[in-house]
Amino acid sequence: MSVSTANSSSPLKRLAFASTTSCASQASVYGKCVLATYTDVRKDICKDEFIKFAECLRKHVRAYPSCLLLVYLNI
Repeated sequence: MSVSTANSSSPLKRLAFASTTSCASQASVYGKCVLATYTDVRKDICKDEFIKFAECLRKHVRAYPSCLLLVYLNI
């Protein structure tokens, strides 16, 4: 998926795009934590990793609609 395709897609497509490109390193760290601790499940065991991944997703998924609005308004 190209950046222009991600910019004009549905929120779910933007989420998938951000998860696999912009936030791939955070997703990998979180996934490794989950994999390493899945046999010893405890609340908040991968909380720090999840928070970093979630913040990255929020930042990148929200960024696209505002860019589209600026283009639409010719700003």
